[in-house]
Amino acid sequence: MGTTQSVAMEVCAVDLFCGVGGLTHGLVKAGIRVAAGIDIDPDSRYAYEANNAARFIERDITKVTKEEVEALYPEGALRILAGCAPCQPFSTLQQGKDTTKDAKWGLLGEFGRIAKTLKPDYLTMENVPQLRKHSVFTNFIKNLRALEYDVVWDVLYCPDYGIPQERSRLVLLASRRGPIAMPAITHAPASYRTVEEAIAKLPPIKAGEQHPKDPIHKAAGLTPINMRRIRASKPGGTWRDWAPELVLPCHKKSSGKSWPGVYGRMTWKSPSPTITTEFYNLGSGRFGHPAQNRALSLREGALLQTFPRNYKFVEDPENLSLTSVATLIGNAVPVRLGEVIGKTIMAHVRGEEPARSGQQRLSNPA
Repeated sequence: MGTTQSVAMEVCAVDLFCGVGGLTHGLVKAGIRVAAGIDIDPDSRYAYEANNAARFIERDITKVTKEEVEALYPEGALRILAGCAPCQPFSTLQQGKDTTKDAKWGLLGEFGRIAKTLKPDYLTMENVPQLRKHSVFTNFIKNLRALEYDVVWDVLYCPDYGIPQERSRLVLLASRRGPIAMPAITHAPASYRTVEEAIAKLPPIKAGEQHPKDPIHKAAGLTPINMRRIRASKPGGTWRDWAPELVLPCHKKSSGKSWPGVYGRMTWKSPSPTITTEFYNLGSGRFGHPAQNRALSLREGALLQTFPRNYKFVEDPENLSLTSVATLIGNAVPVRLGEVIGKTIMAHVRGEEPARSGQQRLSNPA
């Protein structure tokens, strides 16, 4: 465990696979300086640098060396290595497929490679829950323990931490400064943040409209048939509520009956479904606005991902692409989750025992 002497030490992080800065922004809110984010996607640069006092380094992680990363930390600082390797090979959408030849499969190993040579004081990683079922994750933990890290991990349910979406994420924490615990749950079910709390104060817009004072508050247009479908949809309901002529042919097949929430509306009084990269598309899930006849706007998706209301995503918002901005938002680590992780690390640095709650889940040693 860290000592009280540690509180005066500078704590600095480098964020691998940083994207537009969800994890970085959360760490900063927790009081951690982030020196830089590294990502191969040039579309992430503007948002990352416009909202965070950190460098964006456009770089293929397989080419990044220990010396490059080490040079980013101030001399004498406690070092955190953080990141979320791309999760597509491990997502539920890939179940039953052989994804081991996917170029993204080995990126967690690249994270481990840098950790092995850099040996930061703390390491944190976030990914989809399905990752825990794969050997690449088991090997990652095994290698960290061989480096004398204390390692804990768990699948965290985001509403338990003040995030207004029903998202579950695997979070790992590792420390070379003594045993570390998982973040304590901060919200009981009765106090979960809801869709209403997150987005209800935004001004109303129509399908296909972009708000003049906030260009990120933009919604996709709807075809006439989809407008009829959204008008026939009840909050929390399904396409089974529609008139027969509105039901899609695929949903009439037995294989389609297991997807009742598609084209559905969210409800005000509960967290949203998981925000994916296609949350702006009515037909991609339960992404209908609870009251307005449209799918979620980009700003609404960002708020449900706990980005601040004024977070900037593109340099030219008047000519933005719904698809590209939604991908940036949907791929991000929720800011609030990054903050919870950062606060847990900072408490450890100060030598504080983690707060406990009656709902605290046990970590899963692997």
